[in-house]
Amino acid sequence: MKLVILDRDGTINSDSDDYVKSPEEWQPLPGALEAIARLNHAGWHVVIASNQSGLGRGLFDVASLNAMHAKMQKMLAAVGGRIDAVFYCPHSPEESCHCRKPLPGLFEQIGSRFGVPLKGVPTAGDSVRDLQAGSSAGCEPHLVLTGKSAQYRSGGQPEGLPAGTLFHTDLAAFADHLLQRNTGNS
Repeated sequence: MKLVILDRDGTINSDSDDYVKSPEEWQPLPGALEAIARLNHAGWHVVIASNQSGLGRGLFDVASLNAMHAKMQKMLAAVGGRIDAVFYCPHSPEESCHCRKPLPGLFEQIGSRFGVPLKGVPTAGDSVRDLQAGSSAGCEPHLVLTGKSAQYRSGGQPEGLPAGTLFHTDLAAFADHLLQRNTGNS
């Protein structure tokens, strides 16, 4: 099974310091949905691993989160794509759970649910904690220079990145990378 694990806010959609709290606030980044569709068409299963501490902080409820994901799926379907599953941590940082990135709990849940080892599974996100969580679970880390990492487009890099992290301008460039290196593989 070809599996890829993506962060959501700042990777697929615009992020906000005030949290993305409603379907109206959920806006895809340019080219992100098309990138997911291209991965789907090449046989990739795309899964999201996302911290959603706005739930634990009482900023929005599960119905609002589900509505955001319904909007995302509808917009993806319009371009021929889909997300196979969304795994999220609803806890605030103070709750000290194992599923909040940078800890690997969400990734372990994904591996268990899909019945696959995560060693070498590509994961892309816009923050160090996204990649630390994935790397701790054995995933191959990819930093997209959108969202929290857009500031590094002109150079430099955040501290604490896992060894071997690959850099991509955005999700479309990440998808291009995976599709080019897997040409001819099934």
